[in-house]
Amino acid sequence: MPEIIILACVALFVGLRLYAVLGRRTGHEQQPIAKPAEAQRGTLLARPAAEPLGDRKAIEAPSAALIDPAAVEGVRAVVAADPHFDVSLFLDGARSAYRQTLEAFWAGDEAVLAKLVAEDVLAAFTDSIAARTAAGETLENRLIEIERASIAGAGVAGQTAIITVRFDADIAAITRNAAGEVVAGSMSDAVQTHDLWTFSRPVRAADPNWLLIETDEAA
Repeated sequence: MPEIIILACVALFVGLRLYAVLGRRTGHEQQPIAKPAEAQRGTLLARPAAEPLGDRKAIEAPSAALIDPAAVEGVRAVVAADPHFDVSLFLDGARSAYRQTLEAFWAGDEAVLAKLVAEDVLAAFTDSIAARTAAGETLENRLIEIERASIAGAGVAGQTAIITVRFDADIAAITRNAAGEVVAGSMSDAVQTHDLWTFSRPVRAADPNWLLIETDEAA
């Protein structure tokens, strides 16, 4: 009996906090569940097949407005390593990755997650999904809007480009127990989230896609 109570409490704690995987919440708070990872392969965030972009062009307005001043030099380093890199198109892909990763996590779709995230990030997600399943809980979360996606950090480590994106979004969420009863959240009351997701890609790889290697809370 004590073990069942403990498991239910843990699962409920995790379930209440899965509004946007990570980030600052204005509602039910949760601990980060994803960890840093070394990028070994890419998925989803496709580098555009376009003519090479120069260092200056890649960060001109309106793209410059999407880059934190502290990240400008890092973006220049990425462009120098990969002349095809384009800020606006990258952020379009990052928005898509954010939505697809969250929706796969909420649905418990580990097969989709395996294509989007690094191994240790996937392990954190699957552990949380397993706890949710054991507790008989389901999530009915919905990403209402990504208000803003911007580059908060960037750089090149060896032959790997690394970019951190800040997402400010609104998410509606409901957690139901095994009986189908609502135990947390409301679809009529969206929660504002602030997340930092880090993506990486080997700049010389034939695969043009990026991999989610870390998630964190944004200030």
